[in-house]
Amino acid sequence: MFTKRRILTAATLLSLPFGFSLAQAATQQADQTQPKTKKAGAVHHRTSIGSDQPLHSVPKIRTRKARDASGDSGESVIVTGTHAFNRKARDSAVPVTVVSAATLRRSGQLNLADAITRVDPSITVTANGADAGALTSAIRMRGLNPNEVLVLVDGKRRNTTANIYADNGPQQGSTPVDLNMIPAGAIDHIEILRDGAAALYGSDAIAGVVNIITKKTSHGINTVAQTGANAYNGDGWQYLIGADGGLKWGNDGFVHLSGQVYHTDHWVSNLKSTNDHRWTPNSSWPANSNKILSNPEETRENLSIEWGKGITEGIETYGLITYAHRHSEAYENYRVPTVAPSAFPYGFSPLETIEENDFQANLGIKGDNLFGFSWDLSTLYGQDDDDIGNKNTFNPNYYKAYGFSPTTVRAQSYSLAQWTSNFDARRNFRIADVVPMTLAFGAEHRLEMYTIKAGEPASYELGGTQGFAGLTPQNAGKWQRNIWAGYLDGDFHPLPHWDLDFAGRFEHYTDMGNTENGKVTTRYDITSKLAVRGTISNGFRAPTMPEQYYSALNVSPTGASGLLQTVGAAGQSIGAQRLKPERSTSAEGGIIAEPLKDWHVSVDVYQINIRDRIIGSANVNGQTALDAISLTGVSIPSGIADLSNVTANYFANVASTRTQGLDLQSDYLLHLHRYGTLNLSAMLNLNRTRISHINTNAFGDPAANAQTVGYLTTGSPRSKLILNAYWTYHQWDVNLRQTRYGETKSLLTYEDLAPSAIKYSNTEWAEFKNTPAWLTDIEVGYRFTEHWHFAIGANNIFNQRPRHVNPITNYLGPKIYDTDSSGVPIYGAYYYGRLNATF
Repeated sequence: MFTKRRILTAATLLSLPFGFSLAQAATQQADQTQPKTKKAGAVHHRTSIGSDQPLHSVPKIRTRKARDASGDSGESVIVTGTHAFNRKARDSAVPVTVVSAATLRRSGQLNLADAITRVDPSITVTANGADAGALTSAIRMRGLNPNEVLVLVDGKRRNTTANIYADNGPQQGSTPVDLNMIPAGAIDHIEILRDGAAALYGSDAIAGVVNIITKKTSHGINTVAQTGANAYNGDGWQYLIGADGGLKWGNDGFVHLSGQVYHTDHWVSNLKSTNDHRWTPNSSWPANSNKILSNPEETRENLSIEWGKGITEGIETYGLITYAHRHSEAYENYRVPTVAPSAFPYGFSPLETIEENDFQANLGIKGDNLFGFSWDLSTLYGQDDDDIGNKNTFNPNYYKAYGFSPTTVRAQSYSLAQWTSNFDARRNFRIADVVPMTLAFGAEHRLEMYTIKAGEPASYELGGTQGFAGLTPQNAGKWQRNIWAGYLDGDFHPLPHWDLDFAGRFEHYTDMGNTENGKVTTRYDITSKLAVRGTISNGFRAPTMPEQYYSALNVSPTGASGLLQTVGAAGQSIGAQRLKPERSTSAEGGIIAEPLKDWHVSVDVYQINIRDRIIGSANVNGQTALDAISLTGVSIPSGIADLSNVTANYFANVASTRTQGLDLQSDYLLHLHRYGTLNLSAMLNLNRTRISHINTNAFGDPAANAQTVGYLTTGSPRSKLILNAYWTYHQWDVNLRQTRYGETKSLLTYEDLAPSAIKYSNTEWAEFKNTPAWLTDIEVGYRFTEHWHFAIGANNIFNQRPRHVNPITNYLGPKIYDTDSSGVPIYGAYYYGRLNATF
């Protein structure tokens, strides 16, 4: 026999970007047969509970002040990394951190990708993207590629960007989920699973999972306005205006709407220290004309609508539709006046642009009693469309042939769509009426569709436009594949304090074949204050279709680089082979403790072995590269005198790696009585990646050189430490954060000022180290009334920046930082003010 009881769950739902104060309580019918033992303390930020919206919800209000004073994410119900009912973050057998919207708000960042890096030490972003890769955002977890992080929204797979990172570097080949395209006002909290989870979720969940849980309130209106800039440079102005709110839908439903507008101006590196190497006292153009070391200008609009409605007793329909539009422009290297004297007599800086439209629609129906199982049937369609353009540009050879050249062109277009349908079911049992267990199973089908469209002829003919040559008809095409999957998960409690979970998943890719992934997870509570946990699993990442089919030509003032298809004749002429899936084996073990009341500590060690990692292969240069590029039907621009600065490569399974590390998290809530409350936290990630094997190409040559090895192993910090203190006192709140970024290393190419013997060398590089640095962030807030809150803050208040590179590795002069590093940000201090209103 199975006992049942009704469980009351309280959910604090925070508001607009990064936190306003609303909450909801809900009732949900669920089997509850798990043992009632108090678990040892884990470490998490405070937040509301998990994402599953119960049937027949009854909202209620809770103030932000009350929530921040007493909230504890360890008591938050999570839905990531488990299929068990009503599991709290503190009870988890795998390391899950819950980041509240209030915590994200106090980061001071307007972009979600930047905010999450401020509050989680295992997550980093690259210092500065290159070319079209600068126009979208990407996060890295535990030093691995963005493609190895799975992003979910309410437990459903989020569609990825179509904009591939095509330039050499640690992120080459990535087409991740762009977190900034998800409406921030719709976010309640984020659950970060730091563990391999392919057995639960399928491909990509190698480094971990980021699960964004959205708001589901049926009342209230929340607004936000924030603006700020880089005070030391006086540029990079940003602003965000947004609102969200909920409505009742009958007696048992809700509709929640969110919208925001975001804009940032160009931030340009310190111009006094970035003089162009080509400048002389006789030049007719300013020495600081080259602005390539800058962040893109961007304007973005995000919208979402979410709803849930009971349609009969025990059955509910739900849905979430999101839409985002982005226009962004990034500077390319300055072109001197001799390149296009008729159109730009004083020279010009090409701008690479993007017009991006991203949308996802998720429709579903779920219930709580299908032969005793809770069940969920859903389908979602997501698509990202990108038009990449060249603005303020010129095609000199086209001008010579036809007497004119456009200065604005569409260089290429691409689209990446995913249509995913799922059925999931779960139920609690007692084996022999003794051993409690949760049985979960499900099936999934996903159709992926990828389209590349050629650019306008002037963008690619006769060498192409300056800054970025367009894609040719030979590059264009349409591709698709189907993925079928099924999983089974059993969560057992053999003893009252012992949790044991077995999960297995089978997937079939029509282009990559079959994969079987499994996971064993266990946790034992030694006492109510001390527990141990561990997991071992294997994982899988199928090559994305952009990694298989994308190719492009990038043009600099003195050179060109070609990225060639692995399946085409051009790539195969320099050793390309068909891509294989990445396969991983992960192991993790940890201790969770509560040494004192309100003090929680967790320590987890991990190892991730990945075979056949996919990244850009070792470059070839000179005539070999030129011949391979010519096989694509394009030619490089005239005027490139040194063929050693013409390179080509392709995506390849270059190597196998071993990543080892440690995650430590601790928080302590101090009740200062009449002096308020003080929440102290410390979070540390130690991380090291080494090469265990280097593969060979079709000719038997190493697929990776020393520079490629550096991209995989040392481009991320060896350590990242975040110390945070959050104090609340009456209407005041103060947040102080110290972040230490550890050392990064890179092997940099010898550029235009280097001696001719090593200039643009493909076998010798200069080692560069970014030394550790501390960044200080502070925010002070004041609540005028129940409805109004104002805050001012500064991130990196002392304007810490990375070390400058040696001039001989600084191409043309403006790139004074190692832009591939994902350590200390290059933008320096940022000052801001924010006004929040809740009604």
